[in-house]
Amino acid sequence: MAKGGFRGTPNMGNMMKQVQQMQKKMTKMQAELEEREVEASAGGGAVAVKANGKKEILEIKIDKDVVDPDDVEMLEDLVLAAVNEALRAADEMVSKEMGKVTGGMNIPGLF
Repeated sequence: MAKGGFRGTPNMGNMMKQVQQMQKKMTKMQAELEEREVEASAGGGAVAVKANGKKEILEIKIDKDVVDPDDVEMLEDLVLAAVNEALRAADEMVSKEMGKVTGGMNIPGLF
């Protein structure tokens, strides 16, 4: 060991400042993303779903022409497809925007 003991790397303080700045940016971005909305549809727009960055479904719109009491299963499938697509779009939006903050670092469980 060098004379005077271990002192760490000279850039450790700078690196910690960068991590703190990134944490602040991420917190701010997460709050902004919670307010953002995405929309997806199925059946050529017959069912439309709106979700936010917290992956909450905000709105579901169903065209009255697809409401057929004799074919409820088709309507269920359209709603399911639109909801899943809206949630995928929300995931993609969050990943893309947070990737800008983290510089593309893949940190498991981060968001």
